[in-house]
Amino acid sequence: MAREVPYLDVQNLTKSFGSLMLFENINFSIAEGQKVGLIAKNGTGKSTLLSLLTGKDGYDSGSIIFKRDLKLGYLEQSPKFDPEESVLDACFNHKGDPEKVLKAKQILTKLKIRDLQQPIGQLSGGQQKRVALANVLILEPDLFILDEPTNHLDLEMIEWLESYLNWGNRTLLLVTHDRYFLDRICSVILEIDDRTIYTYRGNYSYYLEKRQERIDNRRAEIARANNLYRTELEWMRRMPQARGHKAKYREDAFYELERVAKARIEERQVRLKASNIYIGSKIFECQYISKAFEGPTSKVVILKDFYYNFSRFEKMGIVGNNGTGKSTFLKMLLGEMQPDQGRIVIGETVRFGYFSQEGLQFDEQQKVIDVVRDIAEYIDLGSGRHLSASQFLQHFLFTPEQQHNYVYKLSGGERRKLYLCTVLMRNPNFLVLDEPTNDLDIVTLQILEEYLQDFPGCVIVVSHDRYFMDKVVDHLLVFKGDGVVKDFPGNYTQYREWQSLQPSTPASTQVASSVPKRNYHGEQRRRMSYKEKLEFEQLGKDIEALEAEKKLIEDALSSGTISVDEITEKSKRLPVLNEELDEKSMRWLELSEIEASN
Repeated sequence: MAREVPYLDVQNLTKSFGSLMLFENINFSIAEGQKVGLIAKNGTGKSTLLSLLTGKDGYDSGSIIFKRDLKLGYLEQSPKFDPEESVLDACFNHKGDPEKVLKAKQILTKLKIRDLQQPIGQLSGGQQKRVALANVLILEPDLFILDEPTNHLDLEMIEWLESYLNWGNRTLLLVTHDRYFLDRICSVILEIDDRTIYTYRGNYSYYLEKRQERIDNRRAEIARANNLYRTELEWMRRMPQARGHKAKYREDAFYELERVAKARIEERQVRLKASNIYIGSKIFECQYISKAFEGPTSKVVILKDFYYNFSRFEKMGIVGNNGTGKSTFLKMLLGEMQPDQGRIVIGETVRFGYFSQEGLQFDEQQKVIDVVRDIAEYIDLGSGRHLSASQFLQHFLFTPEQQHNYVYKLSGGERRKLYLCTVLMRNPNFLVLDEPTNDLDIVTLQILEEYLQDFPGCVIVVSHDRYFMDKVVDHLLVFKGDGVVKDFPGNYTQYREWQSLQPSTPASTQVASSVPKRNYHGEQRRRMSYKEKLEFEQLGKDIEALEAEKKLIEDALSSGTISVDEITEKSKRLPVLNEELDEKSMRWLELSEIEASN
């Protein structure tokens, strides 16, 4: 029986830049239907390997063999377009094929690119990355090669992309820092480490287990070698003449979540009060703030009479779809933008450290170590622990050699990591991190997670990285759009589990104990009026009808059978429907709290 030809076969591939060897004589193959994740530290060759595979860069030696007539689709980390062409033209060059146009509109709608005639040059960098992703998906290649496909996607889009890539017998090779994405999609993990490549035939969880076994085995080998060395050294000291002869959640768990979250914060308060990084009991208070912007067709509401009193040592995550106001909220907190109404009162002892999406600016001709030393020679980790600038960089995986390299030699991920180090070296007591995980490798993320878990101050994180959020935060603000913000006492997975248990017909089946109770602060509780009871019942029916309509629209958009005009019509109806659903759901929750309190 003839051996099946793999889609991709890499043999003895070697690549270096000057004296820097990225990998040497590596071998791997990808068969039809395999979904392969590629993992490596920043600067060790992940994106370079993808460039070699797609012919955008040359290699020193070895061979890259594709199956004959294989159709390849490549998503670059920083795609480039003609700024004058429209979104639809950038995605679709075969204008005579109406089926392709239809598919383009469906995928772009899922990725929340709705104005298909807008010039590419008017889109943000994140929107352009989503157009590039759509371009690859529309192509329907035999082999997808995707470099950080979840960057610039919100949680809803990430979950849709997971489903899309898992459907059918698609074959793909992807680089991503999103560990849940890796775990749920990939059946093989490739790891570049120490200039070679290791293959793990399983998902990310399997990789973690087997990688640890590999490291443990290596440690055991080193330990055995050390024992042999010590034995031989003792023998040689005794017998010098012999030297020449030797060779060489459930629904009812909501209040338990709330209790556990409070207990974690209280425990952290006790544990961290003794640290050298001091922060007072007054952190910040949002006093009924409102913020809105004038959009092209209507006003975009970010916050409406929002009140929040931030606790000492709290670690909060902020999640929500793109455009719901997460970054705007951070800018108001930091004083870079003012609310339309209300005010934010900041405690006198608070020292912010802000990691933003736009803050990456360095002197290219400066050495890495000097960038950090210009800020501080030492960082105080609390409890009497200090690290020098060099030790701190080494903690975040900058080797002594890399520390004395110039900034211009760093990869994109290494620059993000250096920027993070400059924020932390300022010794803030309140970290505000806006999408800190983008372009960081998984090992760096693990180090950052540990750092934040033990950080003796306050943390706010905005991130679409579900795994990272689960490990770091114990409390969420969920920005739902149109000024609606949900306060949830738990991490992202706990929120999604709780959310999935909310019934589709809330008025008739909702369990009162699953509804978070309002903190009345002395306000007298009241009973529902007769008019409110009627409204409550009608809201349940309305919500059920709206959810049914939404499902019909989403099924139609995903079916590939409706006309272009119908797609346009349904795409316009969907955001209106979502707004109406959110508004009615929030009103239903308000009334349900009144009912639950009696």
